[in-house]
Amino acid sequence: MPSYDWLPKEATIWEVCPRDGFQMEEEWIPTEDKIRLIRSFADAGVKHIEVTSFVHPKAIPQLSDAEEVVKQVQDLSDVSFRALVPNLKGAERAINSGIKKLKLMLSATDSHSLSNANATVEEAQAALLPIVELANKKNVAVSGSISVAFGCPFEGKVPLERLLAILSYYRAMGIKEVSLADTSGTGDPNLIYEVLGNMRKEYPDFTFSMHLHNTRGLALANSLAALQQRVTIFDSSSAGLGGCPYAPNAAGNIASEDIVHAFHEMGIQTGIDLDRLLEAAEEVKRTVGHDGGSFLLKAGPNSNLHGKPSGQVKLG
Repeated sequence: MPSYDWLPKEATIWEVCPRDGFQMEEEWIPTEDKIRLIRSFADAGVKHIEVTSFVHPKAIPQLSDAEEVVKQVQDLSDVSFRALVPNLKGAERAINSGIKKLKLMLSATDSHSLSNANATVEEAQAALLPIVELANKKNVAVSGSISVAFGCPFEGKVPLERLLAILSYYRAMGIKEVSLADTSGTGDPNLIYEVLGNMRKEYPDFTFSMHLHNTRGLALANSLAALQQRVTIFDSSSAGLGGCPYAPNAAGNIASEDIVHAFHEMGIQTGIDLDRLLEAAEEVKRTVGHDGGSFLLKAGPNSNLHGKPSGQVKLG
């Protein structure tokens, strides 16, 4: 029997459906529905939620109600809320709305950065410092991110040296918590393991998290490779919704119910009630009219047993 001593006992799940999941929906989701769904995640025991993005309303109209959404969930005091901010204006809006943790936006390649932020990586990096300075002044936490970290739809595989250089820039700003996004779903378990191994070797004091898209069906396998590198923080989206508007053929994130189910089956606890999480995913699907490729919404958890067949089976 193989040994699985490398598996952690616990993992942290960040629900990103209210931001990454909803941003790809063209039909307007009423603000009250967004709030209701966020509350359903909290009711399921989700303690970490990326609640919205303070991007310009013209860029992503679906999230134009960011301030109101944040305002209406402030009573969920046992939930940690995070918001993605693309620039200083967005950071100001987020902080004024009551957000206590910001997530910065940065791409690994110039091509994706120009598409996503209308700036080169170097230009985008320079624009991050004022955000960090403001957050420090307001006593607001900041985490970093690297989009297309495991492959760019325009440039292909990203050189490790470029990723390490971005981490060096984050360190210079005092940021040691970084989310690594497989934005286009081009990563594979071997690549994930190798890149994380090199990052942990060069930056052992950093806390890395994974933001995995399931474009080619490898998100869960990639999460296992990350676990092997002692990464225990994962983004996921209810019902598997999501995708990047600025990445061709973008697909949804790994479904929250799928990764929680898999982790629980392996003895990795998340503190989330799977049955209630699955109910929340069903509600997400009903609200938007579809799911993004959730396996549990199709098959249910392993604990759902079927009735035994009755009578004798006739052969021939």
